[in-house]
Amino acid sequence: MDQKYMVEVEDLGIKFSTGTIAKQANGSVVISLGETNLLVNATAAGALRDGQDFFPLTVDYRETFSAAGRFPGGYFKREGRPSEKEILTSRLCDRPLRPLFPKGFMNEVQVIGLLLSADMVNDPDILMVNGASAAMLISDIPWNGPVGCVRLGEIDGEFVVNPTHDQMLDSTLDLIYVGNEREMMMIEGSAEQCPEDRFFEALQYAHGQVQKIIAAQKELAKICGKPKREFPLIVCKPEILEMCKEYVGGRLLEAVFQDNKLKRQADVDALMNETAEAVKAKVGDENFELAQIKMAFEVLQEEVYRNNILDAGKRCDGRAYDELRPISCSTNLLPRVHGTALFTRGETQAFVMTTLGTSRDFQDLDGLTGGTKQKSFILHYNFPPYSVGETGRFGTPGRREIGHGALAERSLLPVLPSEDEFPYAIRLVSEIMESNGSTSMASVCGGCLSLMDAGVPIQTPVAGISCGLVTRFDENGKLLKHVVLTDIIGAEDHFGDMDFKICGTKNGITGFQLDLKIQGLPFDIVKEAIERNRQTRMKILDIMHNAIAEPNKDLKPCAPRIKVMQIDPEKIGMLIGPGGKNIRRIVEVSGAQVDVDDDNPGRVLIYATSADSMNRAVSEVEMVTGEIEVGKTYRGIVRSIKEFGAFVECLPGKEGLVHISELADFRVNKTEDVCKLGDEIIVKCIGIDDKGRVKLSRRAALCEQQGIPYEPKGK
Repeated sequence: MDQKYMVEVEDLGIKFSTGTIAKQANGSVVISLGETNLLVNATAAGALRDGQDFFPLTVDYRETFSAAGRFPGGYFKREGRPSEKEILTSRLCDRPLRPLFPKGFMNEVQVIGLLLSADMVNDPDILMVNGASAAMLISDIPWNGPVGCVRLGEIDGEFVVNPTHDQMLDSTLDLIYVGNEREMMMIEGSAEQCPEDRFFEALQYAHGQVQKIIAAQKELAKICGKPKREFPLIVCKPEILEMCKEYVGGRLLEAVFQDNKLKRQADVDALMNETAEAVKAKVGDENFELAQIKMAFEVLQEEVYRNNILDAGKRCDGRAYDELRPISCSTNLLPRVHGTALFTRGETQAFVMTTLGTSRDFQDLDGLTGGTKQKSFILHYNFPPYSVGETGRFGTPGRREIGHGALAERSLLPVLPSEDEFPYAIRLVSEIMESNGSTSMASVCGGCLSLMDAGVPIQTPVAGISCGLVTRFDENGKLLKHVVLTDIIGAEDHFGDMDFKICGTKNGITGFQLDLKIQGLPFDIVKEAIERNRQTRMKILDIMHNAIAEPNKDLKPCAPRIKVMQIDPEKIGMLIGPGGKNIRRIVEVSGAQVDVDDDNPGRVLIYATSADSMNRAVSEVEMVTGEIEVGKTYRGIVRSIKEFGAFVECLPGKEGLVHISELADFRVNKTEDVCKLGDEIIVKCIGIDDKGRVKLSRRAALCEQQGIPYEPKGK
């Protein structure tokens, strides 16, 4: 797309352009890679809404089917609610943008990305982050960017920047890295048990690559960027803050430093309400603003949490910096459920259930940007309001639930068995029963235990934990002191600077996600946090091992059984039958599910919930696809009556002749004296001549039933 201004990123093939379309937005950029084109617009409201006391940032990424030259499916032929891919991309972009807005800036900001063209080769998610950064940078909205974003893969031991969808199939690493000119801003992704040292190398390599993208954005801003506008910053008034501080005294410290979350919240709320009444009495109703009291208490609580950690070495629940909360876990909790686990860490608790299904339960993905078209492993995460002792919206999952579920899903996926080894659809549902920090990591731990309880032969157990951070900077932005915290609670996440989640096995990392509230994370702290996380993960894995040491050898009685059969690929049509007649009959008579693997010629999968059902289905498949064998006995149907005997169908479409002399152990004058057309009779194959003609004997089958010897007769 031709635009007025354009710059290209050195070596990476990414292009930024602007100046022709969407000119009324504060900032508008088209970013492209290959034939994938994405429009990103940034717009800020000119004024605050009445009573607004928070920063309303909305980041939305949307795909249109026209970008891939397709019509939407369904009746309405119009795009509906955002897909999981769109939601995850929106969250991916939101997280590095948010901490770079000035403190106190509360004008509403919308960053909207629209996929214009999809080449099905390059993923637009990293383009959304880079396009948003460029749109913000050239706009007049105050923002402390830019940032750069790359995806890093590892193929045959070599790092690959922005790999294509096909390349990602061979990659052992999927790292999305966002950084500024000096430090790391955000990461997320997964790996196949990547060692910590190699993971750190990947972060450093990716940081070098994003500098090229940042340089291109700065060049674009130099030629067409707008001067930044002055917006009013909403901060707590110094006089109100001083009044609150004076009235509260040391009582806030007493309210905060206790190990019960609900009691802590209740005591802080009560103290804030009491302080609000005292300030109102002092300044008068006409000068009183409740929002100012809330902001003052945010400032005071932040000081209490951070100063006590940094200066006194005290966390509000009494733990040491590197101390885990008490952990308990149990499995096999419910009947009829294929696998269950309850994982509790302090006041965080996840109840995770596993369901095993057939290939028909695989999730079809109607994506526009390439990649896999089906998922056999799904993890759903639910966060009901009662988990935090509140009432509230309860229904369809929100963005946070989808994001947390995706993090847990990709962290467990690397240790799952291949579909050839374990050809089941697997669904995990994590129901959060209590929440006070890192419920997604509890979902990983509980999910792993639940999989093992269900008998899923995972390679090795996975655990996850989050590390936090508290920092102190001088007035010039120089870092003076920092403390890395193990297993942060909700308040430490809220008032701290970092939420760094890493999942993995004893061998290496499988999933990760970093969120910051500061404007960059130095690499020495990154390395410290990775090592702290590794040490803590080993402790959690030991605790999980005590609950269940290895996957159960057998599936639960109510779980579907599966048998994989390999038949001659040329007989698949015979198994299916005209219009699916044969395979439907097998399903009806056996009660099992019979699936033909389209990707593996001749592979047939049979799912059943009982041994009788499985045996009948296997027998029927063998009958349909097998050949009549000498010495085997069959229950066949008389298909033709002749003077010299009867033709009997032993297997579908396969017949043999029972000579009149072999119909009974006495002399038979007429074939009809023993059998009629359509009768079901027992026969035994006594020979196949060199022309493939099958000789059957009812007399031999009867002798076999009676346990007496069979002697062939001449014709």
